[in-house]
Amino acid sequence: MRKRKLLAVFLIVFTVLLSSFSFYGYQMLYTPNINIDAEDDIVFSIDRGATFKQLQNKLYDTRVVNELVTFSFLAKVMGYDDNVQPGHYTLTPDMTNLETIRFFRQGNPPVKVQFQNVRTIDNLASVFSKYLAMDSAQWSQYFGEENIHSEIGFNRENMISLFLPNTYEFYYKVNPDDLMNRMKETYDKFWTEERLQKAENIGLTPQEVSTLASIVRGETAKMDEASTIAGVYYNRLKKGMRLQADPTLIFAQQDYSIRRVRKGDREIDSPYNTYKYKGLPPGPIYMPTKAYIDAVLNVEDHEYVFFCAKADFSGYHIFAKNFDTHLKNARKFQRALNERGIER
Repeated sequence: MRKRKLLAVFLIVFTVLLSSFSFYGYQMLYTPNINIDAEDDIVFSIDRGATFKQLQNKLYDTRVVNELVTFSFLAKVMGYDDNVQPGHYTLTPDMTNLETIRFFRQGNPPVKVQFQNVRTIDNLASVFSKYLAMDSAQWSQYFGEENIHSEIGFNRENMISLFLPNTYEFYYKVNPDDLMNRMKETYDKFWTEERLQKAENIGLTPQEVSTLASIVRGETAKMDEASTIAGVYYNRLKKGMRLQADPTLIFAQQDYSIRRVRKGDREIDSPYNTYKYKGLPPGPIYMPTKAYIDAVLNVEDHEYVFFCAKADFSGYHIFAKNFDTHLKNARKFQRALNERGIER
């Protein structure tokens, strides 16, 4: 009887321990432990020659890993502690220990580089420097080389239109010429025969379409009115009128906090001042997206030559065919700005 009781106790203890270890093992392998609760991917760098201890410290110091003990134990079981691979790794939210260690073992994977909402080449240089080997100054210098412009058919002012917003994969030490060739190939694929024909039909080059698309983007976030606004500017170009686009004045001053353009802003001496100079500015004031480019290529055919923001601050605009009607609309919006205390 005593032996049976001891055996029963042993089996119970063994079962509990086995369940505990199984549960712990499952958690160690499959429970999210990397980049927990993050909304975005992060790029985690492992330097050449880094030891496993240095990797542990960096994971802990940057708060990339939630539970370092389980990560370290599994890494040693999998033999990664003796074979740390340098590189830049894009870690997605809620990766498990197993996923991360397998990813680290690949060594020097391509880095995901995402860019959008970029205004200038210098801004883009800063973005690239966060992911790739060269720093922002080196990228800016590279983009400033005239032979780079001539080889791809752009200049520094309009080169930003070469980079279509998206997520791309590059190796950390990518050759800048290879990167530019990749961007040019992507650009050429986007500009299909159909798009080129549409640009020709409205009398604009692809670079000019991108510049106009960037202005439309600066005016509205509402895609359902983008082609209408493009039509206003297209009508002004055809009539030889100045574009008088407020976003170009904001770009000229490099102060993107401005919410209300004042009369004095129109006097700034800049090729981007479309109140002072006719035609399109030298280049885009925003990295144009594919959607806005297509909005210009499919420009709405209408007779409007004026528009202003609606006084309800919905983000939409009201359009007019003559200046008197436009002036009434503009006064309503100015009063709305005053009522909200928006001075700048």
